Amino acid sequence: MNDWTQLFWIFLFISMMQPALRQRMLESERVRAIRRFEKKRQSRVITLVHRQESMGFLGFPLVRFINIEDSEEILRAIRMTDDDMPIDIILHTPGGLVLAAEQIARALQMHPAKVTVFIPHYAMSGGTLIALACDEIVMDPQAVMGPVDPQLGQRPAASIVRVVEAKPIDKVDDSTLIEADVARMALKQQKTQVKNLLKERYDETQAESLAERLTQGYYTHDYPIGVEEATALGLKISTEFPREVHEIMALYPQPQNKRPSVEYIPVPYERHGSGGKQGR
Repeated sequence: MNDWTQLFWIFLFISMMQPALRQRMLESERVRAIRRFEKKRQSRVITLVHRQESMGFLGFPLVRFINIEDSEEILRAIRMTDDDMPIDIILHTPGGLVLAAEQIARALQMHPAKVTVFIPHYAMSGGTLIALACDEIVMDPQAVMGPVDPQLGQRPAASIVRVVEAKPIDKVDDSTLIEADVARMALKQQKTQVKNLLKERYDETQAESLAERLTQGYYTHDYPIGVEEATALGLKISTEFPREVHEIMALYPQPQNKRPSVEYIPVPYERHGSGGKQGR
């Protein structure tokens, strides 16, 4: 085997190992960042972050949602936390399996010490359900949540009910009537679930109103509810967002393409002189 062949195999080996090594370094950095935040807050920090990370030789993306494995891990973390220790959960998710989200929400609600959720970018659907279970919701001013109305397959339960109610009964086939009956049950169950999550921090009227607006099909399922609108609905939200959470989120990168879609010089800028918006 000549020198060029050896160099080729060495290069190939390094290329194959690079994604795994980069992933291991990221994991170590995340652990250190989380530990620093825990020491500052004197809490247990749990992250539930669903993004795409480049993994493997070809750097293929893995798209993730809330699943049973997530609920098992979070429940395990809660069980490992003393009753008098606060829990901080960093939440970034498009949603996922209803059963898993409900299990996480109930477990967080039952934790005796304070539970705070931090939403740096978005927590939709099941993510919003989890946030509603927490004692305090802290959102970045640009972050959003979403409705938690039930879906039957790819169709909103509320829309199925409205379609059936808008047509004469003799014009609706049996399968659609059965689906509408299931949709009514889903709407009722989801409203009750959300109201139960809210009733410890809101009075009866507020909990009823919030549960109605968030579960009964007033919005499309992917509608982004920002801080201002969520506050107007009656949710108690803080925007005093710690920079450490954004630093942790920076350690969950999206896969890198050949040309990044966003570019900037990654250093803090400070403008000296008079305040206000001025041209450069």
